[in-house]
Amino acid sequence: MGCMMQIMTMSHNIYIHVPFCIKKCQYCAFFSRACANPDWDEYARKIITEIRYFGDMLGKITVPTIFFGGGTPSLVPTDIFARIIDEIRGNFNLVTDAEITLESNPGTLSTTRLKEFCDAGVNRLSVGVQSFDDNKLQFLGRIHTKDDALRLINAGLNSGIRVSGDFIYGLPGENADDVIKTCKMINNLGISHCSMYELTIEENTPFGRMNLDMPPNETMAEMYMAIAENLKLSRYEVSNYATPGHECRHNQNVWDGDAYIGIGDGAAGRIFMNGTWYEELGGKKLLKPMTNDMRAIERIITGMRTKRGVLLDDDILHVMNIEFAKSHPNMLTFNGNRISATDNGLLILDDLITKLVK
Repeated sequence: MGCMMQIMTMSHNIYIHVPFCIKKCQYCAFFSRACANPDWDEYARKIITEIRYFGDMLGKITVPTIFFGGGTPSLVPTDIFARIIDEIRGNFNLVTDAEITLESNPGTLSTTRLKEFCDAGVNRLSVGVQSFDDNKLQFLGRIHTKDDALRLINAGLNSGIRVSGDFIYGLPGENADDVIKTCKMINNLGISHCSMYELTIEENTPFGRMNLDMPPNETMAEMYMAIAENLKLSRYEVSNYATPGHECRHNQNVWDGDAYIGIGDGAAGRIFMNGTWYEELGGKKLLKPMTNDMRAIERIITGMRTKRGVLLDDDILHVMNIEFAKSHPNMLTFNGNRISATDNGLLILDDLITKLVK
């Protein structure tokens, strides 16, 4: 294991999964379930048990980011949330400027509760807007309206924390004009980050059981390019855009190959311990050693999604087809000790990665 790799993985980011929702959305394939009254004390007990388990295993490692994803993390009672953060502080070295992100759904978070989350440490709010069209929100199975989303975004901005919005495009009947309209509205919100996700139809979801008339690939590509042309935020990953300096640090670290702990049922992690990578699943369901080649291939898959690309260390060079990369300058570019996809390359990224790995 090279020295560079050990330094890169000294710290571990933390992802905590909250599997509860008020209602499952039509497109959702994530590990979550609709539950009116979750047993939050039992949930906290399990999460805290896992935090202590990893604290014993890894020691007082540095934690630069915490990300609460779901499900709907904004449903967590704020006293439970504060207990979890305190437990992380007690078991790890949480850096003073740690990024602590809370995913939230409009309609689940009052201004009072938002302040309580911020008092407990949240400094980044990710709002699941999805659409500014109430009819489309209903189609997607969302429980909120456009006005609910705008209220939560404004509450976040007024509280002084960083705010991101999640949006979905490529619904049946949509075209580039719909995306341009959405981008113009995002530009007027004042948020410094947003995620623009193409609607993907997954098996075993309500949408997966419908015969939806989805836009053709050509139209999807036009919509994707329209985002870059009309959104004032800069693309830094296939689906993510930000004002420079306001990128999601947690996701950047994970995409770049840093270690991360997945806590809670439905979470996944990549642990680095005693010179070895481990595949990990939350709920203490799995902790399995990985080869350096397996981990390097994962780093290519995630890193190539980003504009800064993949760091060309020894592990990456061992599994990457550099000759292919050098012979396709219109698709791939070298920038110092990194390789990344060009705008043309991003359009065929899955095929590109297949050819890039030996």
